[in-house]
Amino acid sequence: MARHLVIGNGKMLLNLDQHCFIRDIYYPFVGQLNHVGGHYCRFGIWVDGVFSWLDEPGWRFELDYIEDSLVTNITARHEGLGVELYMNDGIHQRECIYIKRVVVRNRRHDAKEVRLFFHQDLMIEGSEVGDTAVYYPDNHTLYHYKRSNYFMFNGFSDEGGMMQYSTGIKRFQSAEGTWRDAEDGVLMGNTIAQGSVDSTISFRSKVDGYSEKTFYYWMSIGKNLEEVKELDQYVQESHPEKLLSRMVVYWNHWLRRAETDLGDLPPGVVKLFRQSLLLVRTQVDERGAILAANDTDILQYNRDHYSYMWPRDGALIAEAMSMAGYQSVIAPFFHFCAAALAPGGYLYHKYNPDGTVGSSWHPYIVQGSKRLPIQEDETALVLFALWRDYSRNGVIELPQSLYSNLIRKSATFLSEYVETALSLPKPSYDLWEERYGIWTYTAASVYGGLMAAAFFTDLFGDYERSDHYKEVAGSVKRGMLTHLWDEENGRFARGLIQKDNRWVKDMTLESSLFGVLEFGVLPVDDFRVVSTMNAIKEGLGVKTEVGGVARYTNDYYFQQSGDIDKVPGNPWIICTLWVANFEIDSAQSLEDLEGPRRTLEWVAGHALQSGMLPEQLNPYDGSPLSVAPLTWSHATMVQSVSKYAAKYRELCGGKAR
Repeated sequence: MARHLVIGNGKMLLNLDQHCFIRDIYYPFVGQLNHVGGHYCRFGIWVDGVFSWLDEPGWRFELDYIEDSLVTNITARHEGLGVELYMNDGIHQRECIYIKRVVVRNRRHDAKEVRLFFHQDLMIEGSEVGDTAVYYPDNHTLYHYKRSNYFMFNGFSDEGGMMQYSTGIKRFQSAEGTWRDAEDGVLMGNTIAQGSVDSTISFRSKVDGYSEKTFYYWMSIGKNLEEVKELDQYVQESHPEKLLSRMVVYWNHWLRRAETDLGDLPPGVVKLFRQSLLLVRTQVDERGAILAANDTDILQYNRDHYSYMWPRDGALIAEAMSMAGYQSVIAPFFHFCAAALAPGGYLYHKYNPDGTVGSSWHPYIVQGSKRLPIQEDETALVLFALWRDYSRNGVIELPQSLYSNLIRKSATFLSEYVETALSLPKPSYDLWEERYGIWTYTAASVYGGLMAAAFFTDLFGDYERSDHYKEVAGSVKRGMLTHLWDEENGRFARGLIQKDNRWVKDMTLESSLFGVLEFGVLPVDDFRVVSTMNAIKEGLGVKTEVGGVARYTNDYYFQQSGDIDKVPGNPWIICTLWVANFEIDSAQSLEDLEGPRRTLEWVAGHALQSGMLPEQLNPYDGSPLSVAPLTWSHATMVQSVSKYAAKYRELCGGKAR
């Protein structure tokens, strides 16, 4: 599972796989709706009577992006056909327009007739029912539509616009689709199809020996036929080559606010840092939702996906982007959370990009006992991230606009949702969404959230509330040190669970215990932080050639090994970087940064060729597991590099060595 190339503009998102096939088109929200749903919009070439789709044997790919941009930079070679394709894909920075440029290079001395075939396999609004694909003679295009979603396809070569086209039925009875019609190099020209449909269009050119020709293909998306016609005309009048160039220029400028003094970090890490900023941007909807991931291959496993806004992921991603200088990108996230807040002052498990509540597996009642189906850390971390952003950027208008409808409401909930006898938060689901109890990570996040609320209320002169939030936060901290610190093991427990009507410690070793440091409960040099983090490094380090750090002991999610001593779980990018963050925070000399620098190189070394970071890795061969790219992985990379650069400057006396 992976999406190897991702492009977007905050209104739409498009994913390509390793064969340059479009696999997902999200519109009108990033992450909602998916109009391809993981199917294959194929791309093929016919050369002097021989046809090949780009997923067939014989093709060799180099997948990358044009430097500092969200325009792809792809080379595909086929020795048997004697051709090389140089491709660029981009989405307009403002409009819902996708453009593809294909340069066909003839690597033989004989001239060749070349035909390119672009296949559109849409399931508009996530369903194949009731779609229409139709040829439109007014501008010699082909479009698909259903209700208020229109997709118009066009392009040209040096010989003109579409050479051929066809529409047809797919995945119904014996019909496979028009892509099969393309394989003889000739399309039948069927002008309309309705129901479960697809379409294919082609372009032709003659390429002389050892020369090249350029083809363009584009898609415009809108609410009605007139809108997509206007966008199509805009592409033709502006010329797709110029529009692609403007996309590169735009993203180059967008990256200018990113830190460039990154100490002694090697080029591969620097490249991944800058690319991670861009990739996180593709996963942020302009209306505020920060999506966890949009790789629909995960549907094969549980018929659900990661195209949701988890408030926890969103808050931590927002914190990382704020640290990197992108406050304006993530400010709408906090307004999204304010609008999504339940009347009781808490946030639910997860949300759809349009702000509605997402699917969940957290029940309201278990064995006759009623419970609130939330992960409390998700509410707390939004406050924590908001304060971090304000303390860093000083933009007081943002928290002021959120004071009554987010800060005070959620802080009141956090201060009241307390197990009084323990001075700890009441039970909720853990950050991994797997178990119910009182968790060290959750308690640490509640402490951080309440302290953030106290700082905000103090900032706005609401001193009585500020004192109250500080008092409750202090009580939670004392409860953590009393009930969650385990003297015998010399580290924090994962949490407390109920057995026989009493609270007992769950001593499973957890990487998320890093939260005690991250959310300000204890300083980096506190012996309890040091001993806990050392236990994580020792006990959760994956002892294979791949390396990395697991989530927790005997992690079952995509588990690849029963040898728990050697492989406590699959290595996760974020968990490995949490250990690096601890080492960065505790560094007293430049030599102390050698370990985290190696970790950052490890992360860069385990990215896909195109720079995508997965959620986790196979502990034996390092291949990606679960979804890729995972926004949280890229954001944590941004955070760790930012931390490293700041610590490096500090240890150099404020200057790069």
